[in-house]
Amino acid sequence: MSILEVSGLCVDFMTPAGRQRAVDGVAFGLDEGEVLGIVGESGSGKTVACRSILRLLPSERARIAGGCATFEGQDLLQLDERAMRELRGSRIGMIFQNPSSHLDPLMTVGRQVAEPLIYHQGQSANDARKKAIDLLRLVGIPDPARNADAFPHQFSGGMRQRAMIAAAIACEPRLLIADEPTTALDVTVQAQILRLLLRLRDRTGLAIVLVTHDLGVIATACDSVAVMYAGRIMERAPKAELLRRPLHPYTQALIRSRPTQAAHGRELPAIEGQLPPLDNLPDGCRFHPRCVHAAPVCREGGVPLEPATAAHATACVRWREVMAAL
Repeated sequence: MSILEVSGLCVDFMTPAGRQRAVDGVAFGLDEGEVLGIVGESGSGKTVACRSILRLLPSERARIAGGCATFEGQDLLQLDERAMRELRGSRIGMIFQNPSSHLDPLMTVGRQVAEPLIYHQGQSANDARKKAIDLLRLVGIPDPARNADAFPHQFSGGMRQRAMIAAAIACEPRLLIADEPTTALDVTVQAQILRLLLRLRDRTGLAIVLVTHDLGVIATACDSVAVMYAGRIMERAPKAELLRRPLHPYTQALIRSRPTQAAHGRELPAIEGQLPPLDNLPDGCRFHPRCVHAAPVCREGGVPLEPATAAHATACVRWREVMAAL
């Protein structure tokens, strides 16, 4: 059953030089219990797209310019702020990229985990603390009764991330948006965090949007994938199909650039060039200045996301030719 449907999502940044489009026509769907990975280079618009769904844009200069995000039959982009506050933390949880920036340094961890229970469910401070200790235990915090009285600076990076997950799932949300939840964590802790999220999904049917730039995380944790570049989705498919048979040259280049793909003793393949600035986006396919398969047709008009199969869509006008040449 579909739990989230996003279509035509556009986000603009208002600058002294004028309007700049950071997210352009993004569309994806998410079913109950599904883990959708959104992958792409830093600056591709992944975080802005996901934060706009919760109307938590990172700057006052950012504006949602169009589209809809339907969660359980309600368009989140049309709700008033009071209704959104009721949904955030209760029906929809969010794990932010940097827990150190989103945990209050003057409040104990246990109190921060308990806050959603007090605000959304009206629990007493005592009952909420007991539940917070149970949640800290669930996410793997050692000696949770004692550590509930600790402050964030007394936790390691991995423990702070676990505490943020505990707060995000306190009210048993139906949807969890996880923005780079394993960034800056060592490989062992990364694996523990991913296993924790998948256990929560298996236990509760939680749907998860997992934002990352790491294809290893995608391969480990996701059911389906959307690949973003310069504010647009370049490709969308089930994980196994996308990793086995990527159709868009950008996806192919991302997969080739993984460290595990490097031949022994040879230089790791890299994508030449860099993301275009928002004030100078190229016409046609936004990847064409960096694409080894680019042709004149790639520079013309818009390149919509079109189905290649029933479950696989790509925004490449030459994907058949590219695949035939491989």
